Amino acid sequence: MTNNSIPKTMLPADVADATLVGRIWRDGPGAGPAIVTVRSGQLVDITRHAPTMSGLFERRDLLELVRHAPGEVIGDAEIADGRALLAPCDLQAIKACGVTFAVSLLERVIEEQAKGDPARANALRQQMQDSIGTNLAAMRPGSDAAVRLKADLVKRGLWSQYMEVGIGPDAEVFTKSQPMSALGHGAAVGVLASSAWNNPEPEIVLAVNSRCEVVGATLGNDVNLRDIEGRSALLLGKAKDNNGSCAIGPFVRLFDNAFTLDTLRGAELHMLIEGVDDGFTLRGSSRMREISRDPLELVAQACGAHHQYPDGFMLFLGTMFSPIEDRDAVGAGFTHHLGDRVSIATPSLGMLVNTVQRCDTITPWTFGVRALYHNLAQRGLLATTE
Repeated sequence: MTNNSIPKTMLPADVADATLVGRIWRDGPGAGPAIVTVRSGQLVDITRHAPTMSGLFERRDLLELVRHAPGEVIGDAEIADGRALLAPCDLQAIKACGVTFAVSLLERVIEEQAKGDPARANALRQQMQDSIGTNLAAMRPGSDAAVRLKADLVKRGLWSQYMEVGIGPDAEVFTKSQPMSALGHGAAVGVLASSAWNNPEPEIVLAVNSRCEVVGATLGNDVNLRDIEGRSALLLGKAKDNNGSCAIGPFVRLFDNAFTLDTLRGAELHMLIEGVDDGFTLRGSSRMREISRDPLELVAQACGAHHQYPDGFMLFLGTMFSPIEDRDAVGAGFTHHLGDRVSIATPSLGMLVNTVQRCDTITPWTFGVRALYHNLAQRGLLATTE
């Protein structure tokens, strides 16, 4: 990845053609979260037309409203202090898909075999690559070839629960975070103090309404505690869902003629980790063309006659980024240091930037669904038709 893969702006490269929606905290009289869009480089508050992002995504006239509804200009879209931006979702469930790339599938198996010990990872990685090779990269999950590979791996004692969701018929779809708990651009994400092997996961996140319609996309950091999940897959909730463990943003870009699912299918995500205490830098990328299941297949596995989301949901699509570079000691691999700056970017969606701190030292999460509705009622916004 070249130095210019991470842009200097959080906005898409073609922002003039992009239809963007987000959330920002407004101070002063009537303080609270506001729904905003970007028009001619300005942030425009359109909360009076749709006080929640969930309700906005239900609108049949979504594009028309966001582009043309009257609103209040509140400043330049390039906010000096990105911490004012909230995650561009509110009432939606926050779901995530695991092991959707062959590279990350192998790393999950390695975590499982290492029992959360990063020192064992290198030897296991070589063993797995020698045993399986590159067969997984071109394997379509649930296909006849996948069934044959499963039978062979079971026979050789190499089968894993991660293989089951990586090449089997059923995708891994789990609850990443609770509604209202995700952080936005500029905020400090959190890792558990007890974790000694962790990393960011740069991902594309789909915005899906209650009708299972994908209305747009944004960027996400699925903060990952490798040692905790590696000890047991039953600890997935502890590894994935903690204070500050989910960042989404900066804006949701709505689908239109200039931005479609095909744009995402060809996207490449770039990531830069910058250590403030040791000068460490790490660059990585995720190429969506290498995903094992199409985004719409993942949506269908999450939502349909078998499972409804009346407030919609956000869906992380998975990552192929699993850093193995040593940071603190030879053979120890990568783990976060406090203060790390993580930038995730792709030209069509802009850039999401967060710093890393401990879950128990960042601001506690207190503004949930009840607080949101109490705030909207105080501001006289609940009568707004969504």
